[in-house]
Amino acid sequence: MKKQFLFLCSILVLAVQVVMAQEVPKELENIISPEVNADRTVTFRFYAPKADTVQVTSDFLPPVKVMSRFGLVDGPGTINLTKDKNGLWTYTSKPLDSELYSYSFVVDGVRTTDPNSPYALRNSASMTNIFIVDKGRADLYKTNDVPHGTVTNNWYPSAGLKMNRRLTIYTPAGYEQSNEKYPVLYLLHGAGGDEESWAAHGRAIQILDNLIAQGKAKPMIVVMPNGNVVQDAGYGYGKDGFYKPQFLLPQSMNGVYEANFMDIVSYVEKTFRVKNNKENRAIAGLSMGGFHTMHISRYYPNTFDYVGLFSAAIMPREDATGKVYSNIDETLKAQKNNGLKLYWIAIGKDDFLYQANIDFKKKLDGLGLKYEYLETGEGHIWKNWRIYLAEFAPRLFK
Repeated sequence: MKKQFLFLCSILVLAVQVVMAQEVPKELENIISPEVNADRTVTFRFYAPKADTVQVTSDFLPPVKVMSRFGLVDGPGTINLTKDKNGLWTYTSKPLDSELYSYSFVVDGVRTTDPNSPYALRNSASMTNIFIVDKGRADLYKTNDVPHGTVTNNWYPSAGLKMNRRLTIYTPAGYEQSNEKYPVLYLLHGAGGDEESWAAHGRAIQILDNLIAQGKAKPMIVVMPNGNVVQDAGYGYGKDGFYKPQFLLPQSMNGVYEANFMDIVSYVEKTFRVKNNKENRAIAGLSMGGFHTMHISRYYPNTFDYVGLFSAAIMPREDATGKVYSNIDETLKAQKNNGLKLYWIAIGKDDFLYQANIDFKKKLDGLGLKYEYLETGEGHIWKNWRIYLAEFAPRLFK
């Protein structure tokens, strides 16, 4: 009986193997997707013989308007793939500029990642794959053969927030071997992000390694905190374990983070070899992090000599009732009077926050606070924020 059972099992396994061999032709066993071709076109492949439609959605495609909590904003475009006789869907793009791109597939209306690529990033609750077209601007975003800094995850005590909280910290190449003290850039993420965002989506580590190696930026420490004050750490890294991500967590923009930001500065200056004066501190952030940057830098108006607002969420908020948000003009004047080496504002002309930033520039003009301004194409996207970091970092600590 036992021998008969084993024989039947072996027949079943063989049958499954035969069926699988019939369903997946040999030439499809090693699907390459995406494939960056020599002419800078990119080919996407997805095996789905029973699907009716397969599309790719990506930021290299013309954007489409999508509804968000902020109203209509630009979202990634979508294009159809073509199915062959074996059930392999393909699409080849036009030649693309050098850039880091994100993409995902939509199969019969269901969004999914690429099963043939392990290179994916999380932002809030969504996952997207990435690829790089090099030989241009995106070479800054690659891990090149240059001296590399060190990335650690540290936990700092926040008395104001009554918890220990996680930081991502970059120290430049040579930090461990020297006794030198370094300047510090505090780099803040946007809504939906956490202390991992700038290192992952923003390629901050590669950008700093490459700029420092090229002599375009001074060696610096970069501190990337978590701006969601109800979290001790980003999703999956803290005491609450695995739970459903949320785009904008409670209290993230009500002044609590800004009021307690010096807990981070104090920890960094006690733990690392840093130059702990205004001339050697910079702060910058994207979107919600730009909102935090603007308010932190004026609430502590004699603390940072370099301020960077990247697509800053400068807008009225119903929950912005904390002490941090009072006396805005007076504290901006104090910031100006204490002296600033650089106040830098950058935004895309298609960003839904564009007008708010233009209005803020007018406010600064009225107060006599000097600033530098960069206006780029496109909207509220990581492509722009990587560009802004690559432009901002070389201006620091000169």
